[in-house]
Amino acid sequence: MNENEEMMFDKNDDYFNDDFLDNQSFFLKGIDNMGWGIKNRLSRIFNPKTGRTVMLAFDHGSILESTTGMDRLETAVLPLIHYADSLMCTRGVVRTIIPPTTRKPVCLRFSAGSTELSELNNDCIINIEDALRLNASALGVTIALGDKHEAKMIENLAVAVDNGYKYSIPVMAVTSVSKQDRDASYYAMVARVSAENGANIVKTYYTEKKFSEIVNKCPVPVIVAGGKKMPEQKSLEFCRRAINDGAAGIDVGRNVFQSSSPLAMIKAISAIVHDNLETDDAYQLFRELSNSIDN
Repeated sequence: MNENEEMMFDKNDDYFNDDFLDNQSFFLKGIDNMGWGIKNRLSRIFNPKTGRTVMLAFDHGSILESTTGMDRLETAVLPLIHYADSLMCTRGVVRTIIPPTTRKPVCLRFSAGSTELSELNNDCIINIEDALRLNASALGVTIALGDKHEAKMIENLAVAVDNGYKYSIPVMAVTSVSKQDRDASYYAMVARVSAENGANIVKTYYTEKKFSEIVNKCPVPVIVAGGKKMPEQKSLEFCRRAINDGAAGIDVGRNVFQSSSPLAMIKAISAIVHDNLETDDAYQLFRELSNSIDN
């Protein structure tokens, strides 16, 4: 391949988008050669029928001041658990509010450290034995590139992956919150570096342009972080576009907890993710469910 051919290849955002599973038996890309335990845990996190997940995230309090809508976690979270495919939270919250009878898989926040009051990303990872005690279905580790703590975060990821392979627990690389505007090429690099270091899932941010580049350059499933609060219709449009562009799921937080009707919102998002509802239909569903719940 000459230089011109390589440049043309890089400009094609859709390469391999439809055929990555042609020679694989497992329903998620990049997982075919993993062990039974990792596949089983990923089959809890992702719906095997759709290959997608709605992940309910409420780990914000580990780095932020209590977030609006999540001041009382038990009243905010517990009514919604049934309607999520998976949960993203810290070990403290698992032990204090999540019923041990729940059958929802937990993606455990596996890294901890500095908060928004300092510089962020100066993290350590928790003991793998505690993740085993909590029956974690995945380990979530923060990663950022170009950060002063870059090497330490990649080391944390590598250690988590080593533990994950040892105990058959998949690892999710969680793209760090950034105070700078980042484009698709940056997030694509974070995703690729994460996967190259062994991550089985990457959670990243949606970009208005070339998001499919992030998905296609990453050899493992990509989940989109829900981000800041938006009006309900705009949030549903955001979810629809992310799924259209190849995301394997949506990580929902503020846009559910801060909605005028959180239960209606998570149901509408799930309908987009698993039933391929278009934005207008999902918003209509949200309004109908909101009215029935309120009445």
